[in-house]
Amino acid sequence: MTGATTTRREQILATAADLFARRGFHGVSVADLGAACGVSGPALYKHFASKDAVLAEMLVSISEELLRVGRKRVEDAAGPADAVTRLVEWHVSFALGRRALIVVQDRDWSSLPDAAREQVRTLQRSYVDLWAAQLRLLDDSLSLDAARSQAHAAFGLINSTPHSGLLPDGVMHDLLAGMALRALGVDGA
Repeated sequence: MTGATTTRREQILATAADLFARRGFHGVSVADLGAACGVSGPALYKHFASKDAVLAEMLVSISEELLRVGRKRVEDAAGPADAVTRLVEWHVSFALGRRALIVVQDRDWSSLPDAAREQVRTLQRSYVDLWAAQLRLLDDSLSLDAARSQAHAAFGLINSTPHSGLLPDGVMHDLLAGMALRALGVDGA
């Protein structure tokens, strides 16, 4: 794959995320997506087999990124409190920087092809378990289900950014991170 092909694919994915977030997956045609990317609809088939493939790559790739960066954050942490802080900081930054993807994930999940939906679920479970493991290290009285529930609750708070982001991003980042860390019982938040 050449750099130009990678760049075009990334452009298509970013444009699709914005369109899908505004109009919904089913409200965007291949012709609409092509026009927004400055090409004909059929030219998109050079990069993706279908509109479904665009959605699948979009949501699989963000799940892979969340998990990959999350693992790195935990690996670089000085301990569980630092790991949770790093995970929260990462997730807040991701959510603020990728609001359209948060909307698409939430609203168009059911439009994912079955294989991609299962791949995203698997990646998301691993991401939740990454958080849960650190939360259990902070509080050894937590069951795995309780730690997973805490992680999901933190995601709900953080992923509210498309709807709650009324403040400038820097202020919103600090607000969300502080709220999430306090809810998760991390001292100093």
